[in-house]
Amino acid sequence: MSTKPPMDLSIIIVLLLVGLIAGMASGMVGIGGGIIIVPALVYFLSMTQHQAQGVSIGMLLMPVGFLAAMNYYKSGNLNFKYSLIIGATFVIGAWIGSKISLNIDEALMRKIFGVFILLMALKMIFSK
Repeated sequence: MSTKPPMDLSIIIVLLLVGLIAGMASGMVGIGGGIIIVPALVYFLSMTQHQAQGVSIGMLLMPVGFLAAMNYYKSGNLNFKYSLIIGATFVIGAWIGSKISLNIDEALMRKIFGVFILLMALKMIFSK
């Protein structure tokens, strides 16, 4: 089982930003939040891959992954507080992102989406 860091202001700010940015990206280009949430938690909060996945699944607990979240919870890799904070700001970010996306040309949106996915893949492949 993992130990959970204390919930200080800097962690809350990171969680709020992760939720907002993931929500905006989801609203703009229709991606799932996990593609942002998992790497952000690994790189900015030094979580393990499993812990970050547990938080991401926990954020989606009611709409998507109750059973998956239970498995992460049982293994000690789900932090409900983190999941709730990211989930709340994800909703706001998704609304903002959809507003932005609907004002961007279709061809440009395809390019934005492709570049984003490529950058995230390269970061995951080449980071230690």
